[in-house]
Amino acid sequence: MVAFDFISHGFIQKALIGGFFIAMLCSTLGVFLVLRNLSLIGDGLSHVTFGSVAMGLLFKLYPFYIAIPIVMVSAIGIMKLKEKTRLFSDTAIGIVSSLGIASGVFISSIAGGLNIDLFSYLFGNILAINWTEVLVSFFLSLFFIFLIIIFYQELLFITFDEESAQVSGINVKKINTMLYLMTALTVVLAMKAVGVLLVTALLILPPVTALQFSMGFKGTLFISCVIGVLSVTAGIILSFFMDFPTGATIVIINFLFFVLSLLFKKIF
Repeated sequence: MVAFDFISHGFIQKALIGGFFIAMLCSTLGVFLVLRNLSLIGDGLSHVTFGSVAMGLLFKLYPFYIAIPIVMVSAIGIMKLKEKTRLFSDTAIGIVSSLGIASGVFISSIAGGLNIDLFSYLFGNILAINWTEVLVSFFLSLFFIFLIIIFYQELLFITFDEESAQVSGINVKKINTMLYLMTALTVVLAMKAVGVLLVTALLILPPVTALQFSMGFKGTLFISCVIGVLSVTAGIILSFFMDFPTGATIVIINFLFFVLSLLFKKIF
């Protein structure tokens, strides 16, 4: 009866469905990002998201409409900085990240400081997700999975040896652009689940946990997805019954899975 009452709430249904697809997106893309030493790109783009959300709230516009184009442009900016200036990935990410967070603080100060809406985006509230965001998560997940399947060999090759992939005739620039843009859109979606400050954890923790099991690349992708979905689902359930902050609960559960994977690796 308790379980039925729990699932009968409309906001719980939206949170579970939206959380499933958001977790799947983050944990899948996270594998490619972690193996390419781009794991902090989620952190950089999340800071840009903070600035764009502040801008949306200042002009009384729906933050997602502002965040999506700005974060996509920022993702391409990181890629171009890395290519044109020969900077390391973390340096290019740091430049864009610092600009994003500074813009957010500047805009929020103009608007009179941090308000409740901006605070909710900082720490996430997936229980407040609406059906539009659920549908966007659903269709983007299907589209991104389709792209990953179509370009799987190219993504795999570039992940482990970008220079050899370039020599072999693969359009590395096109694949990189696709990966960066997919990451940008995923960060914007994940912002609602765990918030700007915690979105990096959803991109990093499931993949690094899956990598502890040494199951091959496809096996790592699968395990990462399972861990991501389980963490988000458990986080939503715990936050509902225990009145915990949802985003923080999801991240802590992800971390516990990581600790368990280390123990498993050490024992077996």
